[in-house]
Amino acid sequence: MLSARNVSFGYPRAPHRAVGGVSIDVAPGAFVGILGPNGSGKTTLLKLLGGLLAPSTGDVALDDRSLASWTRRALARRIAVVPQELHPAFDYSVLEMALMGRFPHLGAFAVEGPDDIAIAREALEATGAAAFEARRFSTLSGGEKQRVIVAAALAQQADILLLDEPTASLDPGHQLDVAAVLVELNRARGLTVVVATHDLNLAASMCGELAMMRGGAVIASGTTEDVLTGRNLERLYDLDADVRFHERAGRLTVVPIARRRP
Repeated sequence: MLSARNVSFGYPRAPHRAVGGVSIDVAPGAFVGILGPNGSGKTTLLKLLGGLLAPSTGDVALDDRSLASWTRRALARRIAVVPQELHPAFDYSVLEMALMGRFPHLGAFAVEGPDDIAIAREALEATGAAAFEARRFSTLSGGEKQRVIVAAALAQQADILLLDEPTASLDPGHQLDVAAVLVELNRARGLTVVVATHDLNLAASMCGELAMMRGGAVIASGTTEDVLTGRNLERLYDLDADVRFHERAGRLTVVPIARRRP
């Protein structure tokens, strides 16, 4: 269980706290989506859950043990964080990018061995990126890069995967590809997934649970069916939206109608 209890965090010189008094539980094997407008605290909460930021108040715990008590290496073996964008300092190959996920498992001054390479290749295979392992990362499309970044996270062999806007700036086809990979990893491997996203329909297709954030606070949380409602979207985005079950898609779909003005 990954859990946050009354966590708050504020950036230096920022007028307001990015996250204020948030509590959330992420059960093993869950697929949780964090929704909210720009500046709502989604990315900050994700970083708090991943141990990249330490809360000003409250606590984040993994298996009832505060993240503050974990070593960086030990935590990286349990939680993998996938940023919205990744800009490597060098022009690595795809296989080299995937191998970066093995760093938490290597000793000081150790280099990757055959087992590490096999694990990295398995991760590339799982994300549909094995065919271009020899290519330079910089030559890939946005969707291909995202698959490789997820593969590097898988190579960490962590139990929990935290992703910040994994489909941002991707075309609809690549969005569906990345979403399908994440859903398959969750279902087939039991990987716990938490994703921060703006895409309501993608969240509906992937997530079993949702948490809605506005102004650094969680204003609604629960199952996707219970949380993804027109009333909650009005509270979240000041948005008039039509939320219906789509028979062919087999899930809820959201059609924005108009922006509500105060």
